[in-house]
This record gives sequence, C-alpha cells and structure tokens, in this order.
Amino acid sequence: MGKRETSTPGPSRRAILQGMAVAPLVVGQNRTSPMPTRPVTVPTTPLLTRPVPSTGEVLPVIGLGTWQTFDVGADRDPQRTVLADFLGGGGRVIDSSPMYGRSEEVVGDLLAERGPSPPPPPFLATKVWTRGKARGEEEMRRSAKRLRTARLDLLQVHNLLDWRVHLDTLRAWKHDGRVRSIGVTHYQLSAFDELEQIVAHEKIDFVQLPYSMGVREAEKRLLPAAAHHGVAVLVMRPFEEGTLFARVRGKEVPSWITAALGCTSWAEVFLKFILGHPAVTCPLPATANPAHLAQNLRAGHGPLPDEPLRRRMIEYVGV
Repeated sequence: MGKRETSTPGPSRRAILQGMAVAPLVVGQNRTSPMPTRPVTVPTTPLLTRPVPSTGEVLPVIGLGTWQTFDVGADRDPQRTVLADFLGGGGRVIDSSPMYGRSEEVVGDLLAERGPSPPPPPFLATKVWTRGKARGEEEMRRSAKRLRTARLDLLQVHNLLDWRVHLDTLRAWKHDGRVRSIGVTHYQLSAFDELEQIVAHEKIDFVQLPYSMGVREAEKRLLPAAAHHGVAVLVMRPFEEGTLFARVRGKEVPSWITAALGCTSWAEVFLKFILGHPAVTCPLPATANPAHLAQNLRAGHGPLPDEPLRRRMIEYVGV
C-alpha cells in the first residue's frame, strides 16, 4: 500500500455500518463491508495458485496486506488469529513495509510465536522506502530483523523512491542470496508510465500496483506489459478502501454471479474480478478481522470470471 498524501479516502467503515444499523467490529483497512451474518466456511481444498514467471514458483492467489491493520501494540489477538487462519487456509504471501509503522515487527513476532512453519513457508515481502544507498541498506537490514528472517522472499522499492539506486542494491542482495525476488511499487495512477518502463527494461520479478473493479487503468498497458515481460503482479487496494462496498450497499450478490462463481459475499466478487485478469498473481487485501479474512480466502477457490462475465459484473456494480 502506498502513502496517500494527496488522495481522497473512501467512506469510513463506521459511517457505512452505522448507515446499515450494524455495529462495527474490528476495523481493517481496505474493507468497509458489513460483518457476515452467518459463519463463513472456507473450502478445505487448496487455494488456487499462479506462477511467478521469472522463477516458476507457484503462489496462492490470495495474499495478506498489513497496512494499518498490523500496526498495533501489545494487544495482537486479532492479528494473531488472522495470521493463523491465513496460513491455515493455505495463504503464503504477506506484504509489509517499513512505512507501515509496527507491522513488520508484529508479523515477525507472531510468526516466531508459531515456531517453524511446515513447507511451503510464508512468502515474506517488504519494501525499501528511503533515499540513498547506505540508508537503503540499513533499512532493509532492519526490515529483515523485524521480520525475523535471514533471507527475504521479496524486496520492493516502495513508491519508486530513489529506485535506480535501490534496484542496484537489490540486485546485489539477490546475487548474494539475501533476497529471492525484487520489484517495485507505486500507488498513484500517474506513475504507471514509469512503472511500465521499469517492467520493460529493468529485469525485475514483481510489480505492485493498484487495481480493482473500480480502478482499471492498469488493464490498458501496465498489466499487458507485465505479462509480456514475465513480471508477477501484486495488487494493492483491491477494495478501493471501501468505496466498492459503498457502491453495493444494501445489494445482495446476484444469483447469476453466485451460480457462475460460487460467491457468497461482495469481497469474493471483487477479488475474483481481479483474479479474472490472467496477468494478476495475487491481490493483497489487508484485514485484522477473521471473518473478513475468511471471505477473502473463499475468493481463492472455484471458478474465475471470463471477460464477458467481468464486463457484466462491472455493469451491474456501476463502476
């Protein structure tokens, strides 16, 4: 998730839920849907997977973001439950950043509490977000220490800050085995041209970008470029900070979507829409709410929409 100094936030979870006469529970960034009224059952079959083109490694298609949701103090019970359920449900990709407050530390502490993970282990992704080679290396070492790992699975240049300097460092770290994959991120649509040039010319493994049913600019050139150049795609802001849920407030998931995709919640609909694009590797919904996590994980099972169905979904939601 990128820093949002100049963007307008979506409606608050509290405002939406008060409007629906539903009491809010655990607040999770990127999520303003109402709590499910009945237990959410996650299939016991494995999550769908997609390969990382540059390495061939397959990753489950639903990840876990940590922006705001894991920036907590001593009371970590919701995060502990979410992390356990995420890993128990077959998830692997956990994305953080040094700009997310204590999120890296909380993830590292909670994973350490669990002890060694059975294979395949969590896929830990974080970012470098500073200027200068020395400060970048210092920050990356600190992130690895907070996440309690000797080797990071993915290091990304956050919001392209000083990206030329940091990519040189990331390549060196990858050569030395200190990081497995490297990439870049940005949250602004105005950065897509630069992201596309990096994807095309810099031999990176991952790009992280905003993409959702309501924000589809990446479909024009950036997602095709990633597919063409063999770059895996992580998706931030899959729910547009709740604005998508506001659009369907009071609406049930229509029967034709449920019949085609098995969706029982709008969270599943929005995530399956994203995964319907073949260039996407893994969206990263952030939550500290176990019920919301269960809905997210359900999206990683069963059929995905083809292009005609995706167009019909867009028309129905009105985005």
